[in-house]
Amino acid sequence: MAPVPPGVRLLVSFDRDQCLLLNKEEKWPSYLHLSTLIPNSLKKGLILCSSRPHRPDTELHIAPSRYRALTFILTFLLYTSFHLSRKPISIVKSELHKNCSAVSEAAIIASSSSQQPSLLSLHTDVDCGWKPFDKSNYKQLLGAMDYSFLCAYAIGMYLSGIIGERLPIRLYLTVGMLASGVFTCLFGLGYIYNIHNLSFYIFVQVANGLVQTTGWPSVVTCIGNWFGKGRRGLIMGLWNSHTSVGNILGSLIAGYWVSSNWGMSFIVPGLIIIIMGVVCFLFLIEHPNDLKNIYTQNSSLGKTVPSKSWNGVNGHTEVYLQYKDNKNQSYDTELLLPRESERIPMQPVVVVKSESEPSAISFMGALRIPGVVEFSLCLLFAKLVSYTFLFWLPLYITKAAHLDAKKAGDLSTLFDVGGIVGGVLAGVISDKLGKRATTCAVMLLLAAPTLYGFSMISEFGLGPMIGMLLVCGGLVNGPYALITTAVSADLGTHKSLKGNARALSTVTAIIDGTGSVGAALGPLLAGLLSAGGWDQVFYMLMTADFLALLLLLRLVTKELASSKSHPISTVELKEH
Repeated sequence: MAPVPPGVRLLVSFDRDQCLLLNKEEKWPSYLHLSTLIPNSLKKGLILCSSRPHRPDTELHIAPSRYRALTFILTFLLYTSFHLSRKPISIVKSELHKNCSAVSEAAIIASSSSQQPSLLSLHTDVDCGWKPFDKSNYKQLLGAMDYSFLCAYAIGMYLSGIIGERLPIRLYLTVGMLASGVFTCLFGLGYIYNIHNLSFYIFVQVANGLVQTTGWPSVVTCIGNWFGKGRRGLIMGLWNSHTSVGNILGSLIAGYWVSSNWGMSFIVPGLIIIIMGVVCFLFLIEHPNDLKNIYTQNSSLGKTVPSKSWNGVNGHTEVYLQYKDNKNQSYDTELLLPRESERIPMQPVVVVKSESEPSAISFMGALRIPGVVEFSLCLLFAKLVSYTFLFWLPLYITKAAHLDAKKAGDLSTLFDVGGIVGGVLAGVISDKLGKRATTCAVMLLLAAPTLYGFSMISEFGLGPMIGMLLVCGGLVNGPYALITTAVSADLGTHKSLKGNARALSTVTAIIDGTGSVGAALGPLLAGLLSAGGWDQVFYMLMTADFLALLLLLRLVTKELASSKSHPISTVELKEH
């Protein structure tokens, strides 16, 4: 059990201790939804402290839904700041290397006009770009810089999940955010201190990629601890929009300074993620069980009497509540948006003390969970496409639509707007059909021809490009969002784990780490292929989508062959 964050402890200290001991004849408060869940025989002697029921002879505490909302919003903002700090490099690329051919033509004209060489040289240095990215091999250099970040991120992700299972998530995430903010600012300082050494920027990118791996396994584990499986696709589809929101904010912030002082395009996002790291340390509650430390202090009334016990169903103590006694009675409920009519919705979060802490799962043990390998490899190609757009779309728009860096950066945010809609839509459809793999496969099937259409229609003006950006964003980011959130959470709580909730971080890291290999390869290949024309880049993206689709065919076949059509959260994938 992790210690309560100091910010939360401070806020709770302002609450007045208003406790009420219910007698058998007293009416159960109407605002508590447990009145139909707990037998009348148990309501006697139940203590209400600030509307939080607690029975002294059990280890049961009920946290209000406001803490769940706090966790949802806080983790959303935390990972938004991660993506906000990743986006500036794609906006600044067009400033690091400008149109040198135009400068050369101007130089020839100026030379024929007998202009002074010193002024000509200065003009060329300023307009042609930032050394060493002002040479003809600038695409390869920019691609190598992307690859250094993403390769370090992919390698570090495999280790991050395993480490995160064994360390306090709040502290682990805080250190990672502070370090990421420092390295992001360090990249921007290269402009202020006039640093032109490629190895400096490569080092900063590698270091930043490693420390940013602390983010994803941590926030997914936190959100998985607090939310049950009911309509997980919808909830996590909404939550996963932090990726696109971060990209949009990062584009707007970087675009504001890109033409005047591109160093600030990195320093401002770096400061933001540092501030959010402090907020994480003060307020992030890793697990509902952590609130016990607060309520144990506030609810000291009554004596401990050996009595009936409260235990989680199927080992998921954070999701279910079940009462057992000598009679054949059981009362259970699912926390979040229950699917079955016979279950009674309960808004508060149930926290039950676990008698034995499960051990963290091994790397190979996580790989043996049915579906992990297929979805991991599928994400490799899906993330390859998504991150190629993330790092190269503004530069492509600059070249294709002949816009400046700021306008291209602003226009590229439409891809992320479409990604928000696509992520939510994928979650809703997969919840409705109960078929995660099929939902991903259909969107991947539609994405390939859409990418080809985007490459063709970009030449016909801004109107068609805007429409295609929205459509491409939805179809490309929909499967990516669904696999990294709802699917990862489903597999991290698979029935084969027998209630071991400590596998979630490792499973999430394996899936996202494998996807990050594709994220590293995509921008690198784009940098190499774009030298022969942008058409080759789009052919590579379409091939990746097709391979991602092929990797899901076995799971799609199993889903379609299933006679039942209810959520994957209740019908798990069969063993291999």
